[in-house]
Amino acid sequence: MQTEARPFKSFPLWRAGLGPAALAGALAAALAAILAAQGGALAGALLALFAAVGVFAAFARAAGLPLRARAATPETFAALACELNPQAMVLSGPDGEVLYANRAYRALCGGEDLRAPERLFGEGEDAAAVYRLAEAARGGAARVEDLSHWRRALGHAGGHAPDRLRVETRGVVLADGRRATLWLVGDVAREAGDAARLRQAAEMLDALPAGVFSFDESGAILAANPAFDDFAGQGVRALAAAFGEKGAAALLASGEAAGERVDLDLSGADGRGLPARILRRRVLGAGGSAMSVRVGLVLAREAAQERAGDQRSIALRIARMFEATPIAIASVDASGAILRSNGAFARVAPEALKPGVEGAPGSILRAAAERDRPTLQAALAAAADGAQEIAPLDVALAGEGDRSARFFISAAAGEVPGATVFALDTTEQRALQNNFAQSQKMQAIGQLAGGVAHDFNNVLTAIIGFSDLLLASHRATDPSFRDIMQIKQNALRAAGLVRQLLAFSRRQTMRPQVLQLGDVLSDLQLMMRRLVGEKIHLELRHGRDLWPVKADHNQFQQVIVNLIVNARDAMPDGGAILLKTRNVAAAEVAGFGEQSIAEGDYVAIEVEDEGCGVPPEVRDKIFEPFFTTKEVGKGTGLGLAMVYGVVKQSGGYVFCQSPPGGGATFTVLLPRHLAEAEAEAAPAAPEAAKPAADLTGRGVILLVEDEEAVRAFGARALASRGYSVLQAASGIEALEAADENPGRIDLIVSDVVMPEMDGPTMLGELRKRGVSAKVIFVSGYAEEAFARNLPEGEAFGFLPKPFTLKQLIEAVKAAA
Repeated sequence: MQTEARPFKSFPLWRAGLGPAALAGALAAALAAILAAQGGALAGALLALFAAVGVFAAFARAAGLPLRARAATPETFAALACELNPQAMVLSGPDGEVLYANRAYRALCGGEDLRAPERLFGEGEDAAAVYRLAEAARGGAARVEDLSHWRRALGHAGGHAPDRLRVETRGVVLADGRRATLWLVGDVAREAGDAARLRQAAEMLDALPAGVFSFDESGAILAANPAFDDFAGQGVRALAAAFGEKGAAALLASGEAAGERVDLDLSGADGRGLPARILRRRVLGAGGSAMSVRVGLVLAREAAQERAGDQRSIALRIARMFEATPIAIASVDASGAILRSNGAFARVAPEALKPGVEGAPGSILRAAAERDRPTLQAALAAAADGAQEIAPLDVALAGEGDRSARFFISAAAGEVPGATVFALDTTEQRALQNNFAQSQKMQAIGQLAGGVAHDFNNVLTAIIGFSDLLLASHRATDPSFRDIMQIKQNALRAAGLVRQLLAFSRRQTMRPQVLQLGDVLSDLQLMMRRLVGEKIHLELRHGRDLWPVKADHNQFQQVIVNLIVNARDAMPDGGAILLKTRNVAAAEVAGFGEQSIAEGDYVAIEVEDEGCGVPPEVRDKIFEPFFTTKEVGKGTGLGLAMVYGVVKQSGGYVFCQSPPGGGATFTVLLPRHLAEAEAEAAPAAPEAAKPAADLTGRGVILLVEDEEAVRAFGARALASRGYSVLQAASGIEALEAADENPGRIDLIVSDVVMPEMDGPTMLGELRKRGVSAKVIFVSGYAEEAFARNLPEGEAFGFLPKPFTLKQLIEAVKAAA
């Protein structure tokens, strides 16, 4: 919660134990700072000394901070504080005897006869009030009374005291268990006078023409006088709002307690920039340690002063430009020590501004990570030698996070050798470059994998198809039957690997449907427990009211199985796997720290293991096909590649998080499925087609396939079922066959990817020629990959490669 800026008279400056002298010192210090900024050198030096003392003391106490003190035990410090307290203090025992009295009370008694408070004040008209005070203390309560008729009693003791006293009593318990009464006696007139003087000092400070404010290390403005509010506007609660982000960074940069001068533009109440000079001081605590509260004095400079052509106004404009530029700039000496820097530099390289050992100034070398410091030091040495052409340096920045910057270094003009360093924060640019390079790499690998999978599908289709033809002509008792079955089964196994390649390239055939992930995972639970074995404990933790998603049911199950197997293999000695699901609202997406995730609602599936984790140098490669960290022969390297492809093809995201020394967490984000949106976007259902001619054994099928082995298998399979088959090796040949057989073609079975003319283009040309036969497209890619190239509203059947003889015949019959 932001802290509202308050006038100094409402800030606890006057309630923090300051006397009038201290407040007067604060006021004088503020005036001294003004004169020091505009007056002569000697007066400025003397008054600056007063300013350092007065402002430090006032503001440190106002913020509740201790000033420097000698080391003391708590007992001696408490005794000293009581003894020197200007308020009279006395501790009386249960029988009224005096156990302790400080110097002020002894003076009140006259210094000779030390009387108990009940005797000193309890005579005459004040007796009732004193009795009430004593009884309240004995009952454990606190009470305050004003005594105005006690001087006659004091006169017998020969003392001198004020006319009216304000007495407060409190019941206390001593260390030995006895009860005692603490009496606090003050001068009513003096307290009233002190309060009046404090209010007067507050009003004088609030009437200063210079803005005074205090702020903490978070950038919050704790208090401000009216002049500051006039400069910055009412309600300004943060340095960034008053001075901008760069100005706030400059004020928050580690500074000396003795004070620093910063020239900034103050965002005025009217929205216009106001040239200002800020005298900043850092408050010191006990022992000289730097505290979190700092104070500032704002001196406005009229624009007319800057328009003057003298050297001072030119220097001022240059200083303002230096602070206002968005480029980080620092002036350093030959060793790298920072002589001056602007606010932008404090934002880019805060580590460089931190004091070194024994209060050494900040160094530009501390801005760079350890591995880049020698290169930076060499560039600084070259600049100190007067080198003119120094190549820019790309360095990793020190501190938390993976940050980087580009340093431009030039030799500094002047007698003292040094350099001027210009820095640009390249963290976001570097992250975008890395993400783009990674996406380009994955896309290239996907294209290669898709091409390889397409060719393999043709080979496997021929192997599986001819195996089916051989099996049809062999009985189960034939010795060759088992050999043929082995050929087919291994071909089907290879087809599974090809599907994983296609999954990575996002070209596999998918049948998306609306899924409730809780139900899907519950169905998989038994199989997953069998997969992990007895040494690994598998826990499922379902989120409540999970949103539906849309994905291929079988492919999604394979994604979960692959992630569970991957987690199992990471823990050969056993452990635990946690599989949990939850809804992720759009506002929570940024919490994953992945810049590639589009804003929206998702359902998250997280698989956590207790394995060895994923090293950072491997994390960018784990989703690449054929990449594996397992031993030779124990992994294909396609498991996570398949996960990546299926999730991407479903419109989701998958990423891995692995803290050093811990396990790994794989997170899958699938978009929330909105049934209403789908219903609105769904096209009107096409009219039911008229019944086609009976194709069983009598129809004419145009078979278009560029792979000769696949075409030969298809032709034999269809002919064996009684169909007449017209074969074409390309789209051009298919058009020629259609021209030679007008009106005879009942069904078209065509590959999609072919030389010269692909399947969708061929179909468009056939439609122009009046061929109205139904079409079945055959492809190893997903139908969505080519459906957009078809004529609008065109209905078609689809048969994924590789396919068996039975699947081919069933597809043909279904099309009939």
